[in-house]
Amino acid sequence: MPFRDEIQFTAVAVPITEAVTKFGGQPVWHGAPQWPISRATGNPMRFICQVAIDEKLFPGSYGRMAYIFITDENEYVDGTWEPNGGENAVVIQPSLLDVGTPTSPQMTGPTLYDMVEIPGKDRLVPIEREYAATMTTAEEPQFQTVDIRSSWSGEENGRYAEALEGNKVGGAPIFLQGDEFPDEGEWTLLLQLDSVNVPFSVNFGDAGIAYAFIDKEGQTGKFLWQCL
Repeated sequence: MPFRDEIQFTAVAVPITEAVTKFGGQPVWHGAPQWPISRATGNPMRFICQVAIDEKLFPGSYGRMAYIFITDENEYVDGTWEPNGGENAVVIQPSLLDVGTPTSPQMTGPTLYDMVEIPGKDRLVPIEREYAATMTTAEEPQFQTVDIRSSWSGEENGRYAEALEGNKVGGAPIFLQGDEFPDEGEWTLLLQLDSVNVPFSVNFGDAGIAYAFIDKEGQTGKFLWQCL
């Protein structure tokens, strides 16, 4: 059975500057900064998180850290759900491969936020946030395709979905809208992020879940999301 690291979020007041998994704040670059640029707007994407690529979950991976970004601006930008739409990015460092989207050498940029009620304000206000990630390692079932699970009972499918749900690093994805990997290559789940169960604001559609993947060499990554 594969292993996963379940994520517990803890808000921090002091910026995290170590090369560890964290959400929000500013990236702690493993190498030269590579901040992805939105294809639609030409602006820097928003930093969601950095994920340490642990040897116990991803044996033989060349990369040591993954940085995940998504386009998130005042005006709606389409295509943030697509793995090759130019509106999200997974930057792996170190890597011998190109990121696959234009990048800027800037060290800092737009980051994760939460919508907060401020006295005297008519609307919720976005406030930048940063969260430490505490990991708990657990086993979970092997990934089973929709075709295989079509012959299962409702109870069996429910148990399977419950075993794979939640915010986690590694393990197997539980898709909301059918099996969807970046392409026909060999991809491993790096991160599953459930927008309903996080303490910050992310736009993955209606009750959406995001999935970040890395290839078998751990040198390139892709990101997509699905919603109800």
